[in-house]
Order: sequence, then structure tokens, then C-alpha cells
Amino acid sequence: MSTPKAKSAKAVPSGAKAEAQSDVQSQPDLDTMLEGLLKGTPKLAAPGTPSVDQRCGLVAIVGKPNVGKSTLLNALVGQKISITSRKAQTTRHRITGMRTEGANQFVFVDTPGFQTLHGNALNKSLNKTVVGAVADVDLILFVVEAGSFTPADARVLALLDKDIPVLLIANKLDNVHRRGDIAPWLQEMQAKHAFTEFVPMSAKSAKDIVRVLALCAGFLPQQAWWYSEDELTDRSEKFLASELVREKLFRLTGDELPYTSTVVIDKFEEEPPQRKGQKRLLRIAATIVVERDGHKAMVIGDKGERIKRIGMETRVELEKLADAKVFLELWVKVRSGWADDEARVRSFGYE
Repeated sequence: MSTPKAKSAKAVPSGAKAEAQSDVQSQPDLDTMLEGLLKGTPKLAAPGTPSVDQRCGLVAIVGKPNVGKSTLLNALVGQKISITSRKAQTTRHRITGMRTEGANQFVFVDTPGFQTLHGNALNKSLNKTVVGAVADVDLILFVVEAGSFTPADARVLALLDKDIPVLLIANKLDNVHRRGDIAPWLQEMQAKHAFTEFVPMSAKSAKDIVRVLALCAGFLPQQAWWYSEDELTDRSEKFLASELVREKLFRLTGDELPYTSTVVIDKFEEEPPQRKGQKRLLRIAATIVVERDGHKAMVIGDKGERIKRIGMETRVELEKLADAKVFLELWVKVRSGWADDEARVRSFGYE
């Protein structure tokens, strides 16, 4: 099964604006402050400036739930490959996204937010994915909300290997109204871990994303690329289809629907174009799994309007990503207690 290809290896993330209000490059006082903070701070040595030879490396993106990891991954890759929503625990799988620029190939790994509130089988699976993802990488992007550090952040930080370089990504800088508050916060963060760099930023700023890519490039080992230049992700279109359904499900139900709801693909068939100039056809049937009858009614909506909208929005976005015509059928089933059942968690595709 082929995966979506990038139209351009240098695509600017959708939603990013060249003159984003959150662009911290226009804050010379902040840059000066950062330079002062880093003076005399022990720093792990970067491999050096990339040469004309190929470089390729793994960069893990970690953090507690809902700090913007998936939004950051999509921006770094240059196209949407990981779903996003305001609901915590949206990402449930290890998502790999690639970006090739010049001699450098970045292999970014987005991870689920580390779970601390629930101990069910689903969350144990998600945490296992996080721990596995940070065990053998070249660089870690530790994402927190700028100006904030909670006990949940601290638990994620404790997982990180002190021998692997870590960039502190202070995301959502555009939400900080008083930039002067960032300086003392950064000094506090400096005492918590030997971060290689501090990066106050917004994932919505194109210039901030370019800056992060430049920092990451210095940690890529000199070796042959692992993927072809136009590949964006190692995940299949079938996987992306299930994720898009789940994204629309959460976005259109808000906080009413428990995060344990999931999506299972029952059928995924590809038909080649019948005539020249036509697009290939994807026939997909998916089941939305909920835990209660009341949740099923919520997903279906009045006269089926909500599930129709979930299907329509999924189809439109998937047709764009896959460059194909899509026929999508959605069903809803109740499977009470599935998130506490290890066998069923595995059967639904979780590690």
C-alpha cells in the first residue's frame, strides 16, 4: 500500500504565516536573554555542521498530553500526518514523519502523551510506546507549554536518558502575554535538566519551524538516508484513514465523548483508475467503538446528522491527502470496558 507523497520537499506547514505574530525572531531581548542563560551551561556536543554527505537521524517528540506535539510534527514534516484536537490523549500511536532538506533527512517520531491519571490497559500500552520511542534516538524534543512546568511534565522529563541531547521546546509562546515572565521560568528549567538548547516558539510560526529544523540538523549522524526523498510517513493510508475518523469524532463531539472511543477499519480496498485522467478509488468501511449506548447515540446524532458530518469531513480530507476518490461507510458499535481488556486493546491495533 502506498503512502501519501509530499508535493514538495520544502512545503510550508499549512496555517503557518511568514509574518506570524508569535515569531520570536522579532524579540531581540529574548534572544539576548537566552544567550546569557546558556553561557557557562554544560552542553552536549553536537556532531557539527552537516557536510555535503547525507545525514539522517531519529528525533523523538515527547511531552505530556495536549502540549502540541502532533501540531509540531505536522509543521516540521510540512504536511499533516498526525491528527490533532483539543482533547487530551488524541495521539495513541508512534507516528513517524520524514522531511528531507538538502543533504539532511529528519526522521521525527511523535509519541502519545505520557499518561499519569489512568492505569487501564490502553494507557499502559500508550506509556510503553513513549518509553520505547525515547530509548534509541539521536535527539529529543521535550515539548512543554511556555512558562509552565507541571508534575505531569516532570514525570516525562524523568524518562529521558541523560546521555541523549534534549532541546527544551517551549511551545505556545503566542499564548504568553508577558514575555518578561519567560526569563525566570527558563532559569528554573535550566536547573531541572542539562538541556542542550532552550527554544521558545510557536508551532504555528513558519520561521520558528525553520529555526527548529536548523537546530536539529546539527545532531543528525552522517549516514545514508533511510527513506526516499518524497516519503512523508511510514504509516499506511489505512492507518491514516482510521486516525482521521477518530480526529473528526473528537472534534465534533467535544468533551462529551470519553477519550477511550476508538476506530477500527473493517475494509480497505483500492481500485486503480478506470480511464486515463481518473483518480484511483479507495473503498473504506470503519467502525467507531464506544463503551456505552449513550455514547453511541451521541456519535450518531439527531437523525444521523453527526455521523454523516464525521464521514463527510473525513472523506474530504482523506481525498486530499491520498489524492484519490474515497467512498467511506461508518458504523458505531458498543464494546463496554474494552480499554481495560489487554487482549482487546491489542486486537484494536495498540502495542
